[in-house]
Amino acid sequence: MRIVTWNINSIRIRVDMIREFVEKHNPDILCLQETKVEDDSFPHKEMQQMGFGYRVVRGEKSYNGVAILSKIPITEADRLVFVNEQSRHKTVVTESGIEIHNFYVPAGGDIPCPDTNPKFKHKLDYVDHAAEWFRRYRSKEDKIILLGDLNIAPGKKDVWSHRQLLDIVSHTYMEKFHFHKLMKSLEFSDIVREQSEIEDKIFSWWSYRNKDWKKSNKGRRLDHILASPGIRNQCKKHKIYTEFRDYKRPSDHAPVLLEMSL
Repeated sequence: MRIVTWNINSIRIRVDMIREFVEKHNPDILCLQETKVEDDSFPHKEMQQMGFGYRVVRGEKSYNGVAILSKIPITEADRLVFVNEQSRHKTVVTESGIEIHNFYVPAGGDIPCPDTNPKFKHKLDYVDHAAEWFRRYRSKEDKIILLGDLNIAPGKKDVWSHRQLLDIVSHTYMEKFHFHKLMKSLEFSDIVREQSEIEDKIFSWWSYRNKDWKKSNKGRRLDHILASPGIRNQCKKHKIYTEFRDYKRPSDHAPVLLEMSL
């Protein structure tokens, strides 16, 4: 089974890019973030034509939005209610009992201080709430995949410059502390990092501000795939498709694939 997470940054603008990716790489389940479209305007017809007969979406106009598109049967799970409720999370369960959580964690604004920046406080509270939910309502024996744009680069090798980004939102100590609380809540494994060389710099996001993103390569790893112990051994390999960051009208994120055995 091939599962992909991708912050698409407006699905209606990038239907053709999704179609090209699907034709080339044939994902079974495609988890999208930042779809930026209300549910009644979601491009269901186009996704159906790509083979995604099962679709679970939750959106809002111009902001946020998540979708889980599947070629195999899935069942929508109960919606979780997080702090400052927005269209940032969806859960489905596959026929084989794998529970997939698709998250779009708040970016947090520009000032890394919860006392003066409500957006940053919202981000920290959101991650904490998610960690507490998994700790209380799920066990490490459950087969859970948590993925999406978590908007945190947790490691030194997950950013282009650890030293220069320590005080930049996405790589601050506070965010990394809360990210690790989420990891510990269910003893999640960071699949992409675990399957990579320890010294490898790994990025999934490059700012639009960099005119030549490939040459400057000032990236961050904001998109993650986490697996509970109950399913970790079924996670066989991953791939980040950086070439789609070079698309004609790209998202600033690249798709990340997980291949699993069932």
